[in-house]
Amino acid sequence: MELVTLMAVLAGALGLTAVARRYNLSAPLLIVVVALAVSYLPGVPRIELEPELILTLVLPPLLYSTALDSSFAQFRAASRPIIALGVVLVVVTAFVVGFVVHLVLPELPLASALVLGAVVAPPDAVTAVAIGRRLGLPRRLMTVLTGESLVNDAAALTLYKITLAAVLGAAGSIGHGFLIFLVAAVLGIAVGLVAGLLVGFIRRKLDDPLMESVFGIIVPFAVYVIAEHIHPFSADFSGSGVLAVVAAGLYLGNQSLRSGSATRVQDSSVWASLDVLLETLVFALMGLQLPFVLENMDSAAPSNGALVLAAVVVLVVTIGIRIPYVFLTGVLPHALRLFGGERTRPPLRYFTILSWTGMRGVVTLAAATGVPLVTSTGAPFPGREEIQLFAFVVAVGTLLIQGLTLPVLIRRIGIDPELEAEHDDEQEKYAREQAMHAAMRRLDDLMPEVLSKVDIPEERADRLVARLRGLVESRYQAAIAGISLNSEEREASPHAAFVRARRELLLAQREAVLACREAGDLDDDVLRKVLRELDLEELSLSATLNPRLS
Repeated sequence: MELVTLMAVLAGALGLTAVARRYNLSAPLLIVVVALAVSYLPGVPRIELEPELILTLVLPPLLYSTALDSSFAQFRAASRPIIALGVVLVVVTAFVVGFVVHLVLPELPLASALVLGAVVAPPDAVTAVAIGRRLGLPRRLMTVLTGESLVNDAAALTLYKITLAAVLGAAGSIGHGFLIFLVAAVLGIAVGLVAGLLVGFIRRKLDDPLMESVFGIIVPFAVYVIAEHIHPFSADFSGSGVLAVVAAGLYLGNQSLRSGSATRVQDSSVWASLDVLLETLVFALMGLQLPFVLENMDSAAPSNGALVLAAVVVLVVTIGIRIPYVFLTGVLPHALRLFGGERTRPPLRYFTILSWTGMRGVVTLAAATGVPLVTSTGAPFPGREEIQLFAFVVAVGTLLIQGLTLPVLIRRIGIDPELEAEHDDEQEKYAREQAMHAAMRRLDDLMPEVLSKVDIPEERADRLVARLRGLVESRYQAAIAGISLNSEEREASPHAAFVRARRELLLAQREAVLACREAGDLDDDVLRKVLRELDLEELSLSATLNPRLS
């Protein structure tokens, strides 16, 4: 792929993302639809999906960013449903799809059909999570969806390697395949945790927010490559790079809660920007694969009619297998029940939403594109064209069908985001109250120590203490008031008036220093320092006006 073409694709995808965010649309859906239409235009360069690019340079940072933002405690509490969906359902889907395709297309070898099953097995939760956040899905659902997205790629890609080896003539027994899976999981998690411990130690010693963030950027790439290139027994065995990235991300994300504020703020901005950049690119590449799919359809052995029928069957089975699986695991005995250890079963509408979040993504296309041309004997890989065709149909079909209807489904079944918001409000009030009391206790202990080191009158010292106490109390009262009000009431509150007035004063200060710089009275380095302080104060004001500002 030429660099100029890649930059053009990325610029167009980012433009569509900006439009989607402006009008509250689903960016992945908009990008895929537009990319599909653009791929038909004459003169559009052929852009082929590079599997190594996706699996090595795109997938690791996306997984790592998700893991950093995930709660380890919530992940552990929901480990049962996450494993049920992210591992067991992946294996079930792969085998069901494989056997069904073999029945529909008997000329396609069963081993190749199982490769297809592994290719289409892992859902991509990017779209589902984005829709869920926008529509206020309950936290338990979001935790399961996010956790599933962190582990299902590892399960599917490991299964993909095993089935691929079967077609290439390098596979052993079923026990051998299970051992490959087990080694990949254990070794991958071990590599991720060791890397997390090492990186966490180094970052604490750096004590430099900029270098800590830069150092953190290389973590997902390095961990993925190291895990994938460790072969403890033979070339058949290696660690799971995906699980290594997830383990490192979960550990470092949990450790970052105690890192410096500057590092956390900077990391949040860096990874949010990378997420948008990579997600827009991969969805654009998905839509632009249409010419290759049509080419494969013409060159495949069976008739076009049989291929179309088989593609529809694969799409229906891939979507359909998740629905009964989710409901069955929800009504089975408590030991197998979704959502962890609750004694009461969650409402059925939760299972309905979860069963309709099986959109496939770019990992499916990357794995299909990575199927080799020939086997170890030099013969053409059986069914390669069909695998790539069906993978495209499943990826784009699920994204459009389920992605477009999921918001409607959530609204129709009556998920109430206010219930989740009320619970969050109570927890936030508790956290802020505890923080305020801790500050007051520390102030009582701290001031005698501080005042003993300076020579100021007692009356002035009392005013200083009163000023600090008033600052803590006013911030607390403003935050509590913001939590208790809805968005309209918050905008009309006295605190909102204060924030708007303070913003105007900050704007005046900003314009004044810019005027000094334009007059030649101020150096750029000094200007940036002053502007940064003003910017940070403005961001702080925005957070107090909107406590849920992200």
